[in-house]
Amino acid sequence: MGIVDNVIREKLHSHVVLIRQISEYIINSGGKRLRPALVILSAGAFGYKGKFHYNLAAVIEFIHTATLLHDDVVDESKLRRNKETANALFGNAASVLVGDFLYSRAFQMMVEVDNMRVMQVLADATNTIAEGEVLQLLNCRDPDVTEENYLRVIRFKTAKLFEAASRLGAILGNASPEEERAMAIYGMHLGTAFQLIDDVLDYSSTSEDIGKNLGDDLAEGKPTLPLIHAMRVGTPEQAAVIRKAIEDGGKDGFEPILKVIQQTAALEYARKCAGTEIGTAVSAISALPDSENKKCLLQLADFSVTRNH
Repeated sequence: MGIVDNVIREKLHSHVVLIRQISEYIINSGGKRLRPALVILSAGAFGYKGKFHYNLAAVIEFIHTATLLHDDVVDESKLRRNKETANALFGNAASVLVGDFLYSRAFQMMVEVDNMRVMQVLADATNTIAEGEVLQLLNCRDPDVTEENYLRVIRFKTAKLFEAASRLGAILGNASPEEERAMAIYGMHLGTAFQLIDDVLDYSSTSEDIGKNLGDDLAEGKPTLPLIHAMRVGTPEQAAVIRKAIEDGGKDGFEPILKVIQQTAALEYARKCAGTEIGTAVSAISALPDSENKKCLLQLADFSVTRNH
C-alpha cells in the first residue's frame, strides 16, 4: 500500500496548481484505502508477480475520489473524514472539474496496462456508478422507495467499485473465469455490506468516528435502509414521522427519528442484512487456496461489519 500511495502522488502531478492542491488535499485527508487494497489482495491471492496491480489500485482510488468530489457537490456536504470538503474549501466548480481530472487520469493509467479486459471492467464500473448516482438523486425526498430499489442503488453506486477492484486482481493473476466470478461476487457483497453499515453508523455513531455530521443522510432526504425498515414495520404514526422527515429534509426532527429507529429495531435489521451480505462474500471465496492474501480478504470482510467508522 505504500507503493500504491507513491503511485498516487506521482500520477496526481499536474502543471495546473489548483488541480494539485485539491487532489492532494483529498488524497491526504485520510480514508481507509479499502478499494485499492482489494486490488492488491486479489492479485496476490492468484500469485501475480508483476507491478500493474499498483497502478490499478491507484486507478480505483482515483475513481473513488472523483465520485466523492462529485457526491459532496450534489449533496452540498461540508464535512468528510473530519475535514472540510473540497467544495466547502475550494468551491463547487473547482471540485467538479478536478473530479473530471481524476476520472480522465484514471483512464490514462488504465491504457498503460494494455489489457482490454481490464479496460472493459473499469469502463463498465464507472458507467454503472454514474447510473447509481442518478438513481440515488431520483430517490431523494421519496419516502416510498422500496428496500429492493435502495439495494439496487447501493449495488450500482458503491458495491460496483468493490466488485471491479476484486475482479481486477483476479484478471491480472490469470484466474479462471469461475475464480474471477468468485472474486466479483465477493467484492459486490462486501461493498453492499460496507454501505449498509455506513447507513447504520449515520444513526448510531459519533461525528468524530464517522468523519461527517450525524444525520447528513436524513438532512439530504435520503431514505436509507434503517428508515425504510422503520416505516415498514412501525405504526402508522411512527411511519408518518419518518415520511415527513424524508420529504422535508433537514435535521429538525432528528431526535424523534432516532426514537422510532430504536423502537423498530431498524439498526439491528440493517446490521443483520449486512451480515447476510458478508456471509455470501465469504462463501464466494471459500474455494480459493489458503494464503495470507485470502486470510486478509476474510479479515476485511469481518472488519466491514464490525467497524465503528
